Amino acid sequence: MNTNHFLIVAQELGIKVKQVTDTVELLDEGATVPFISRYRKEVTGSLDEVQVATIRDRVQQLRDLDKRREAILKSIQEQGKLTPELEKQILAAETMAVLEDLYLPYKPKRRTKATVAREKGLEPLAELVFRQDLRDVETEAAKYIDEAKEVNTVEEALQGARDIIAEWINENAELRKKMRDLFINEGVFVSKVIPGKEEEAIKYKDYFDWKEPIKTAPSHRVLAMRRGEKELFLMLDSCPEELSATLLMEKMVLTGAANSSVEQVRLAIKDCYKRLLKPSMETEVRLFTKKKADEEAIRVFAENLRQLLLAAPLGEKSVLAIDPGFRTGCKTVCLGPQGQLLSYDTIFPNEPQKRTAEAGATIRHLVETHKVEAIAIGNGTASRETEAFVKSLGLPKNIIVTMVNESGASIYSASEVAREEFPDYDLTVRGAVSIGRRLMDPLAELVKIDPKSIGVGQYQHDVDQSALKNSLDDTVMSCVNGVGVEVNTASKQLLTYVSGLGPVLAQNIVQYRTENGPFKSRAEIRKVPRLGDKAFEQAAGFLRIRNAKHPLDASAVHPERYDLVEKMAKDLGVKVADLMTSEELREKIVLKNYVSETVGLPTLQDIMSELSKPGRDPREVFEVFQFQDGVNEMSDLKVGMKLPGIITNITKFGAFVDIGVHQDGLVHLSHLSDRYVSDPAAVVSVNQKVQVTVMEVDIPRKRIGLSMKSDPFGERGKQKPVEKKSKETPESQGDFAAKLAALKGKFR
Repeated sequence: MNTNHFLIVAQELGIKVKQVTDTVELLDEGATVPFISRYRKEVTGSLDEVQVATIRDRVQQLRDLDKRREAILKSIQEQGKLTPELEKQILAAETMAVLEDLYLPYKPKRRTKATVAREKGLEPLAELVFRQDLRDVETEAAKYIDEAKEVNTVEEALQGARDIIAEWINENAELRKKMRDLFINEGVFVSKVIPGKEEEAIKYKDYFDWKEPIKTAPSHRVLAMRRGEKELFLMLDSCPEELSATLLMEKMVLTGAANSSVEQVRLAIKDCYKRLLKPSMETEVRLFTKKKADEEAIRVFAENLRQLLLAAPLGEKSVLAIDPGFRTGCKTVCLGPQGQLLSYDTIFPNEPQKRTAEAGATIRHLVETHKVEAIAIGNGTASRETEAFVKSLGLPKNIIVTMVNESGASIYSASEVAREEFPDYDLTVRGAVSIGRRLMDPLAELVKIDPKSIGVGQYQHDVDQSALKNSLDDTVMSCVNGVGVEVNTASKQLLTYVSGLGPVLAQNIVQYRTENGPFKSRAEIRKVPRLGDKAFEQAAGFLRIRNAKHPLDASAVHPERYDLVEKMAKDLGVKVADLMTSEELREKIVLKNYVSETVGLPTLQDIMSELSKPGRDPREVFEVFQFQDGVNEMSDLKVGMKLPGIITNITKFGAFVDIGVHQDGLVHLSHLSDRYVSDPAAVVSVNQKVQVTVMEVDIPRKRIGLSMKSDPFGERGKQKPVEKKSKETPESQGDFAAKLAALKGKFR
């Protein structure tokens, strides 16, 4: 264990070395981020999820660096070329780029021009020329003419020497560092359309002749240009001015003397830049900017996903769900309060059949038979027509009728998960079930779908898939554990994300539940096959059991602290259940009396908070949303209309809003507020209900421009910065993804 890592991370994050050391020890023992941040606050000094995850990722990065360092030292040692000075430089390297620069001269190479020149015996000539004090290089080069070695002329000898010098220059670690900085700080992205593809590449029209500094290019444009290049529509260059680069190299390499050997070195510099250094630096800069763009896109995706997963649930209600359609009809299912499928049918209230009387009778019968409390209608094809039909039936006013975003429902319906849940039903029934369950509990249903299919990402197929998966897994795990999971009703997929479980133990819990009936206590969870003490420790606090014998089993209080709470109750002469129902009793508890070596005030305060609201869902309360009546298609839109909408996706350039016309409109960041906005996530969130004004309707291109300004057509006026609003999410302080990106930025 390299203790220097802990010092580095502590300095980068502005925390104590002991906090890093103790956190890494917990992580190495198999503890999860949610568990550490929630139940080990005394050990970590109350680090939150973001800080714990950052420590985990940064320490792993440093460990990977050490592994590469060891491999490089071993390789150079085996070559017999490891000097004390070189070893010192390698041991001091703080980034992979610096490490690879130092290794470059010793790295096994394929056959190069310099290799060929050395085989011809031209390295001594290269050394003489590189000293830059020869006044007559041609006379010296003539000594190396050797037909047997295929060196037939003075120019061939000098060319070979220049090839060797070019390689030396390219392998200079200090020069590469400065050149890398030049490319990043002064480089420019230049994008041009490939001649003859203007019509085919119309969606990349903005980049047909585009220039932008590399260091300020936003992630969405970097990814867009790269995608256009990948699809063979654009040509993309990413370099500084050639003159700036060669002047930098000449300043570092040339001695300043004026003689023929200096001119040979100058020629070698130009060759080195064009043939070796420029392609190498461009590749590095592309990787750097891609990584940076990926991180930003993944951050936006993760935050959007978090907001979507934590959308307000309707709760345990009897729901009638409709997957609307025209020709094939509307698939209709009834779900019980726990999401169980009770019945299914197909109705045809829309064109072309338009059997409205029959469909109306079916809906009324289902509502009455199953005591339906809410009707969920998917927002796809025929959604507005179906909504209007349902609302025309004169159903009791206490029945909620609402639209549900069905993005990804078709992915779920064809998945192995859906086939396992409903082996005897077809895709359409499964899709309708998913729509209904999304209304009841978005988190529980959406964890069954690949996050990339939910529709809240940007360029998700272009970014690093491994990094994306890790970030989204972190986000889902954070949300699931923040909300808590009812162990007796949770699906295998939901249980998989509980701290300490995973797919195998999740399946075992479901299997045990099926064979033995509902769990009666948290202690009974220990009986699940292969669920040992460590897994129980990690998972127990996040699993809930309602109506259990022990009242704390329904709360987020960890079983390891039950004795402590029972002592609090005993000291007051009451029962634990009394503490959970009486604020007056809780106020009598003097927390400092219960501080010990393992339990401090942070944990005690968490316990008191949980006793006041045991097991309460931290998500917002569900509110019914309704689109504007009579506005069902893009053709119904008129510039200037003011409409209700719901935000479906947030990007760096604005937010997409569903206004009920089957095509989301875009509120550009310049129209998100009356004041200046630099980050859309600062002022809006996914699933937020908003009022928008229609600014533009382009039916052929299926584009809708919207505004959230109070006077979008008036004068813009003086804009003031918008401060980022504070958002609390379960078991985290603030915006998990944004804070994580900011912390990582310190050591990029």
